[in-house]
Amino acid sequence: MGTNPLTKDLFLWFMSVIYLFAFASLYVQIPGLYGDNGILPAKLVIKDEPKNTEAFFKEQASLLRLMPFLNLDVQTGMDLLCVLGILVSFLCFVHRGSRDMLSFSILWILYYSLFQVGQTFLWFQWDILLLETGFLCILVAPLQLRLLWYQTSAYNNHDTITMYLVKWLLFRLMFASGVVKLTSQCQTWWGLTALNWHFESQCLPTPLAWFYHQMPEWFLRLSTVITFVIEMIIPFLFFAPIRSMRFFAFYAQILLQVLIILTGNYNFFNLLTMALCISLLDDGFLLACSYKRSPKSETSTLESIPYLGFILRMFKKFFMISTYVYIIINTIRHFNLKVNREDYAIESKIAFTKDDFNKFLEKVVPFTIYIGAIGLGVEIIQAVLRCWREDGMLKKLWSFCGCVVFGFAAAGMFALSLVPYAPALHKKSKEIVHPSVRDLFARTRQFRLTSSYGLFRRMTGVGGRPEVVFEGSNSMKSGWKEYEFLYKPGNVSRKLPIVAPHQPRLDWQMWFASLGSYQENLWFVNLAYRILTGQPEVMELIDHNPFPEKPPKFLRAHLYHYHFTSIDPSHKKHSRTDWWWREKKGEYLPILTKDEPTLLNYLRHQKIFGGKPTKPPGENFLAKYIHLLRDHLGQMEGFNFVISLFLAGLVVRYMMSIIW
Repeated sequence: MGTNPLTKDLFLWFMSVIYLFAFASLYVQIPGLYGDNGILPAKLVIKDEPKNTEAFFKEQASLLRLMPFLNLDVQTGMDLLCVLGILVSFLCFVHRGSRDMLSFSILWILYYSLFQVGQTFLWFQWDILLLETGFLCILVAPLQLRLLWYQTSAYNNHDTITMYLVKWLLFRLMFASGVVKLTSQCQTWWGLTALNWHFESQCLPTPLAWFYHQMPEWFLRLSTVITFVIEMIIPFLFFAPIRSMRFFAFYAQILLQVLIILTGNYNFFNLLTMALCISLLDDGFLLACSYKRSPKSETSTLESIPYLGFILRMFKKFFMISTYVYIIINTIRHFNLKVNREDYAIESKIAFTKDDFNKFLEKVVPFTIYIGAIGLGVEIIQAVLRCWREDGMLKKLWSFCGCVVFGFAAAGMFALSLVPYAPALHKKSKEIVHPSVRDLFARTRQFRLTSSYGLFRRMTGVGGRPEVVFEGSNSMKSGWKEYEFLYKPGNVSRKLPIVAPHQPRLDWQMWFASLGSYQENLWFVNLAYRILTGQPEVMELIDHNPFPEKPPKFLRAHLYHYHFTSIDPSHKKHSRTDWWWREKKGEYLPILTKDEPTLLNYLRHQKIFGGKPTKPPGENFLAKYIHLLRDHLGQMEGFNFVISLFLAGLVVRYMMSIIW
């Protein structure tokens, strides 16, 4: 396998777009979420400016701590970091030469700085995954340097080593996502009924989710089986020696991500997973797609030898067919798949026990580590051997040094990744990781270089999707009116939204709040107070304010269970106008007033107000232009803003291709 420059470029371009989505989506929400009058003011969690470099990295390594040196407050500093992130990612999006190590280092530092003060609104798995993938981009991206008369190349022999780390991250993400569904002991996953509830219980369903929810139960159970196969079995093909098997794994993963995109608004997360899938491709595949031809089969030197080449090709086909047959047979056996000809359905049921699955993990988790380490070792050896094909001793030596440096870096990253990966899947696998590696992970943990993953561990909303609905009134006895959020379910007749790749973080967190109590989500009380005082920045995050002239005297919140209406006209819950029907379950937040002593004492304790006033920084030229930009843009609707930037980038790319 060569250095695959096209594959590397495509991955870095994809990551530039995702960074653009992430920064742009966050920018429009900063005033309402993190502003001085927001729900969780960032100034309350930012530490004082560091005394020295050591204190900066040990306490809180965020650029926002340095804003006093620029005479900027924290909110303005967050705006500045987001704007810089948008500009740098947009430049990387439209200009290939800008996609280098420096640019991706800047992007990672900017996003990590925001993550440090993001609190509950920025601590999602996709934010953590973006940090890890973004750090790998620093290793993958070229280092554009000119050393006297020598210009470093944008493509190097060690590129395959760093791209292998991307593939290893993809494997950990997908395999762990499948495993945790069963290790969580969630009865819906073990009973293959998870998708019966998933489409209506996920955070922000799309219109297609409503239609998928109406599918026959046998189809949903079979879809659950296919999900397990794609997440737990197919990922082993990532390391297959035959490229067509890797391509098959690529198509399977892309299919799953596309279906998730069509039925759920998961911001940039699915796009980020698809970007990781690019590591399964090579330049031959991309060139074939460009010219609309089938990818040419890879031919080794041995395959060009008569007779021996024929035997090797036959062995490859036999191995490939045997692997697929093995997967199909074991899927049928372990999920007890049977065709019901009377009902024209495929029946399914898990045919293994929890003890069987535990024994499976005890063997397989160490195996995944060994196969991952062997694969990395092979990539390093192949990269070193390719160094000696370079012309001239200086280029050979430079290429060899690059392979050594990035080989050690890749080995270190691989070892660090085992610390959160192995124990999360099987506790006994922790013994595989050397104590020195665990110590190093503990020292670097705050930088989120690597993390554990596991999506949809437990299925929520079984028996009804919980939703919290705010109501305001000027009388405790009557006149209660509901507040409508931008995207989350509220009005049962409002059309389901399409909002990805934007992530409305308040709507998302409202979904998590409904799964617990307001005592477990203290930010919820802050939100209630901002509504009672009609704080403009926060009200921009709410779609319908029933009290536009003056905030209500009283506010409360009720818990409802929402259900999709039925597509069957004969069903009692069928409706031609409503997407949902709901039932009230009880009180979530008792009636509050903005002068409630208990509420005021809590807010003082949280320093939402009543603390020692801070001296506002002077208005310098940088703050002036940041505020001017914010005043001009305001808090735009997130989806429109994100898509507008993306379309603008496509136009600029097209114009540049014409000019140059």
